[in-house]
Amino acid sequence: MITSLRLQNFRSYSDDSFEFEPGVNIVVGPNGSGKTNLLEAVLVLCRGGSYRVRDAELIKFDKPWARLDGSFEKRTRVVKIEPPSKTFVIDDKPFRRLSLERTLPVVLFEPNNLQLMTRGPDQRREYFDDLLERSQPAFKSLSAGYKRTLAQRNALLKHNRRQATQQLFAWNVRLSELGSQIAQARQGLADEVNAGLSKTYSQIAKHKSAVEMKYDCQFPVNNYASRLLSKLESSTELEFARGFTAYGPHREDYLFYLNGQPANLSASRGETRSLLLALKIFELDLIEKARGQKPILLLDDVFSELDGSRRRTLVARLKKHQTIITTTDAESVLEYFSSQHKVIALK
Repeated sequence: MITSLRLQNFRSYSDDSFEFEPGVNIVVGPNGSGKTNLLEAVLVLCRGGSYRVRDAELIKFDKPWARLDGSFEKRTRVVKIEPPSKTFVIDDKPFRRLSLERTLPVVLFEPNNLQLMTRGPDQRREYFDDLLERSQPAFKSLSAGYKRTLAQRNALLKHNRRQATQQLFAWNVRLSELGSQIAQARQGLADEVNAGLSKTYSQIAKHKSAVEMKYDCQFPVNNYASRLLSKLESSTELEFARGFTAYGPHREDYLFYLNGQPANLSASRGETRSLLLALKIFELDLIEKARGQKPILLLDDVFSELDGSRRRTLVARLKKHQTIITTTDAESVLEYFSSQHKVIALK
């Protein structure tokens, strides 16, 4: 759990410090007061980077550097950002980057998450690949290797065909091997989600429903590599004309079904929010299971997007986690907490 945080030249903060309680911490302030920036600082300390911008944009305007100092019970963490470098100091030991083992488990629930069903497949791939990176130590390097291979293959497709064809087969093989591993990891994650999604959704919605998340891949997972390789080989002429790779995990999607119907077409606004809340509960449980400790929960102004029953469901989960909530309306949040909460007021 985080106990204190100091922000220097970070986003809208010049030099400010905050203390946090083990339970629920409610950050209250008008729009533009720095509520989201405060959550972002906690996320950067825990995970090493922002979910919104590049490192250079975390520095307060017209300042050369930024620094975050955090105390986590008996441990300390510092992040120093001075482009082009970034340094992490954990218990007085410096590091240039954070491996998964050196990050701290944290889960962010922010308004853009509520658009996961309606936005494009790239947002869904990014969301679930991020989950895999935070729960499976090898997935980040696997994903990076696939992206590098894809970039090399795409570059070849833009060159003279006669010169590139000789090199293309090796990249096809490599892309197929890595793509198969990614597809298997994604299918495994979908299976984990489906093991409890219907039950959690039904508890939130207050009625029994069947909910399914399907990994919509182009080839059967059990022989993905050979099928992808065959497709790449047979589509060479078309892909040279296109100038990009049209097959592989980077073109696949996750689909959701509610009682057998596509959720993006049939689900109401309330049903969509129940489904997203069920996914976030799964994320909390997955990260806790993978890391062996309860993650810090960051809620960025999502109470205003949920109705009373969904707020109560979320609050029931907050009791198990240190939580930092941002809101412009303290009363709408405070009525759900009778004790064990701290209010941090921003101006």
